[in-house]
Amino acid sequence: MRGDRSLMTKQSVLYEKWDDSHRMVGRRHRWPVIGFRFGEGAQQMHETMSTTEMFLLALLIIFSLPYLVWRLTSIDRFAPLVVMQIIGGVALGPGVLGAAFPAYYAFIFRPAVVETLNGIAWWGVMIFVWIAGLELDLKQAWQRRLETGVCAGLALVVPLAFGCAAAILLLALKDGWGGPLGARWQVVLGIGMACAVTALPILVLFMEKLEILREAMGQRVLRYASLDDIAIWSILALILLDWNRIGRQAIFIIGFAATAWLIRKVTRRLPECDRWYGALVWLAACGFAADWCGLHFMVGAFLAGAVLDAEWFDQERMALFRDHVLLAVMPVFFLSTGLKTNWDAGGLAVFGAAALLLLASVSGKILGLSLAGKVLKWPKGEAALIGWLLQTKALIMIIFANILLDRQIISPETFTALLLMAIASTMLTMPVVTPKLRQLKHGASQVF
Repeated sequence: MRGDRSLMTKQSVLYEKWDDSHRMVGRRHRWPVIGFRFGEGAQQMHETMSTTEMFLLALLIIFSLPYLVWRLTSIDRFAPLVVMQIIGGVALGPGVLGAAFPAYYAFIFRPAVVETLNGIAWWGVMIFVWIAGLELDLKQAWQRRLETGVCAGLALVVPLAFGCAAAILLLALKDGWGGPLGARWQVVLGIGMACAVTALPILVLFMEKLEILREAMGQRVLRYASLDDIAIWSILALILLDWNRIGRQAIFIIGFAATAWLIRKVTRRLPECDRWYGALVWLAACGFAADWCGLHFMVGAFLAGAVLDAEWFDQERMALFRDHVLLAVMPVFFLSTGLKTNWDAGGLAVFGAAALLLLASVSGKILGLSLAGKVLKWPKGEAALIGWLLQTKALIMIIFANILLDRQIISPETFTALLLMAIASTMLTMPVVTPKLRQLKHGASQVF
């Protein structure tokens, strides 16, 4: 027994040293002997493996585990692979892997590896947001501006109001939801907007799976989501306005308007192969300029795509390009997002906040579309179907919340709650929409 106590004491000391060196104070493994062996093994591997080897090991984990779980389970019936990759990013973060195996977590995701992954994630998500801006179809929205304006407006304003109300309630019940640099109005508006976001790329994947993307219903939903996309990024730019850098931001707006006019003139005259390369140069320049003036490089990325016309690029190549970015680069972004999750400080309050925000988001979107359906005299059941389709949040909302966290407007606990809400709302979409779509097709086939 004395030997066992001595071993336990050594294990405790080892964990204290390991935790202090990796800022994981207070976390202890449930099985001390196993924890001791894991910690010892990780320390030995740490001394023999290079940063390049650890980076490649991290990539192996990022790409293999979410795919295997998605393919070997029935999750693919409810959500595309990208949703499983988002969940995988959370599972590989400090809240799950880091809590279960702190030694190996700190060993694999050492600072040098995380910095490298972050660089890839930044560029990948910039390209993805640029594509989202490029694919906005404002011509169709303008041609049907009354219908699109009513539906997109109510689909945005009602969940925004519900989300802001939920944020005010959270701030009243507990401190710590706002970031150190976030004014109260920024926190409230940011959380409210997160509840109103629709992830256009995920929406496209869902409608492709439901086989309605090319039908009249799918095109209508895309118009509504596209108009909301503009509002989302506009409100984000408002939240990020920095009065200490207002001069820089004025220079950016004026300079961007003039440069965008020139870029449109030049791009139209280039061969298509050169347009692709020139667009990436334009993307990097806009991202840098937006970040320099105090907005965010994601705002610049969206604007870089929004001022170009999708018809200038071959649509099949663009679809393949988007799919390749999703396949090869975005999983790294999901992992880097998972590394930011933190529910230790908030405890169960984080899950309670996520449930409250999910309720505000879902009820707000459904109510908004119900009002739109009454105004536009839609057939019975159509408003609920569109409301659930526009409920998809993963990706764009996660990007949105990442920006708020990077700018320290919200806290890591709030970010985690928003991330959980985005995953839950997206996972609910397919199981709810599939039977509703079947009923609507049988009862009102003329809509399609």
